[in-house]
Formats: sequence, C-alpha cells, structure tokens
Amino acid sequence: MTAVNRHFYVAIMAGGIGSRFWPYSRTDHPKQFLDILNTGKTLLQWTFERFAQFIPQENIFVVTHHHYVTKVKEQLPQLPVDNVVSEPSRKNTAPCVAYISHKIHKQDPKASIICAPADHLIMDAIAFASTCLNALMFVQKHSALVTLGIKPTRPDTGYGYIQFETQQVSDNVYPVKTFTEKPNLELAKTFLQSGDFLWNAGIFVWNVKTILAAFNKYLPEIDELFLQSQDLLNTPEEKKALENIYPQCTNISIDYAIMEKADNVYVIPSNFGWSDLGTWASAYENLDRDESGNAIQGKNVMLVDAKNCMIKAPQEKLVVVQGLSEFIVVDTADVLLICKKENEQQIKDYVAEVKRNKGEKYL
Repeated sequence: MTAVNRHFYVAIMAGGIGSRFWPYSRTDHPKQFLDILNTGKTLLQWTFERFAQFIPQENIFVVTHHHYVTKVKEQLPQLPVDNVVSEPSRKNTAPCVAYISHKIHKQDPKASIICAPADHLIMDAIAFASTCLNALMFVQKHSALVTLGIKPTRPDTGYGYIQFETQQVSDNVYPVKTFTEKPNLELAKTFLQSGDFLWNAGIFVWNVKTILAAFNKYLPEIDELFLQSQDLLNTPEEKKALENIYPQCTNISIDYAIMEKADNVYVIPSNFGWSDLGTWASAYENLDRDESGNAIQGKNVMLVDAKNCMIKAPQEKLVVVQGLSEFIVVDTADVLLICKKENEQQIKDYVAEVKRNKGEKYL
C-alpha cells in the first residue's frame, strides 16, 4: 500500500429493500443479499470483492439498516466488525452519506471516498477499478464532486441521465451541465442521439472535506445534527446518538439534495459493463436464454410455446408455463407473480397495494 491509497475509502450502501425484485426480494432478505444471477455469490459479496481489489479492506465500510447488520457480517466475515455501519431507519441516501462522511472524517480528515450501491452488476472489474482510481486521484487534488456516468446503449426510460460539457478538465473528467430524472421514451431517444448524455449510475467519488462542505452549504440542518454529535462518533455512544439524529433528518436523496444543486460536479464517462439490476427485465438481459429467448431459473420448469420470458421458480417445484410471451413469472413459497415485462416498473406499485390490502405478511 502506498502513502496515497491509505486515504482511499469505500462506503457500500446496503440498506434498501429491492421492492422491484419482489417477491424474490423481501423485506427480511432483500436484493443485495441474494444471488440474483445464480453466480454462487450475492450482489453484496461481488461488490465487496470488486472494491477489495484496489481498496484496503480496513477502509471499506458497509452502511446498512440495523435489521441487516447480522446478514452483512455473515456474508462478509472478512470485513472488520466495526466497518459494518448501522442506520436506525431508512432516510434515503443523503443522511446515509452525511453519516459515513462524518464518521470517516473523524478517522481520517484526508480521506477520499467512493459511495456506491451494494446491488449493481459490473462485468469489467479491471475497467471499473481504473475508473474509480482516476476519480479518487482527481478529487484528492480538486474540490470536486464526481459521479460515474455510463455511456448509454439504448434509450432507457428507467435511468436518470447526466448531460456533460464537451471540454474535459482532466483525464476523462468533464463538468456536468444538467441532471434529468427518468425521461419518457422520446426524450430518452433524443438524449441518446445527442451524444452528450450518460446514464446516472449512482456511484459517487469525493474528498471527505468537499462533501462535508457541500452538506454545510446545501443541507445544513443535517450537517449540524452530525456536527453536534461528532464527539460520539466512533465511540460506544454512537448508536444512541444516531437514534437521536435520524428522526430529525429529512428523507432525501444525495442526488436531489446536493448533486443537482452544486456547481463543482463532474462526471467520468464510463464503460465497465454496468447494470443497476433494478428490475427483473435487467436480470433477464444478463442471464443465459434458451432458443426461444426464455431466461429460466429453476430445475423443474417446463415451457410450451413460451417466448422471451423471465421465469424464476423454487428448485424443487414443477412449474409449467404455456403460451406466454414477454412475461415475468416469479414463484416463491407464498407468492406467485405473473407480470408483463413492459409493466415491470409497476411492480413497486403492486407491492404497495399488497401492503395496503394484506399487510406486511407477503412483503
């Protein structure tokens, strides 16, 4: 390890519930702890191993909901126990980033941090490491908030988009012009044709002092809560302090709270085989398919006149599907989901409806 990279850190955000992968992803065992693609490892394990190739393990933190602390420790026994960071409640990504930034800053005021989701797919780990190191070295020298943007391959309406200036300020680092939330299809086609829009991967890189300055400027009420309790961070009193802080925090994303407002935001156009694995259709795109275009997970699945379907079933259960085209079929012990692929973005709505009508039992 060089004198420089001991100041490089990673915060893996692993507190979500992955409701678009319902009913396989459930509140008590969500997406990041699952082997979505049948690789033999969970998404969290892949994410940790990817970062451990170029970041010291003692500098990798996993931030998760307090219900999932045991799961993180079970799946990552090599991670130092104190690096599993517990949030008392879900308040979106801004409080999460504020918390881990203040915590790391107290430990190392010279830290540069990658903040990344636990549940994304990245096929080219070498290209990913190279991109991250480029970003880390840039933010060490500049007061910059960097995000990784993915070169789009299709007009996808499921991602946010980043427009960037054409003049780079450093090696493959460009100023950000605009952020756009998930567009309609026509707008997504326009973005793709323009050549200066990227998918927003939700992977951020910054020096700890830069991100804390941004919180002080754009979200001072949350910053002040952590400043008032900074003496308790990294002590046995930290948990009690968080239980006081989190109920007072605004439920807001880091994108909306800071990235869309700050004037020192930069993007690195990237190509490392990325997918956010946000939906069953994205899993379908990354799985092997039969001659009729069906992606099948389950040993006893029989298909008759079925085309381009995503089928997931328990290994021991016989499932027969006839006559379906472009459908998602997910069978679990207590829930069966049958949904058109084109309507998969509505699965989150179906989950909300189930909660209203059936309570928490099936979530």
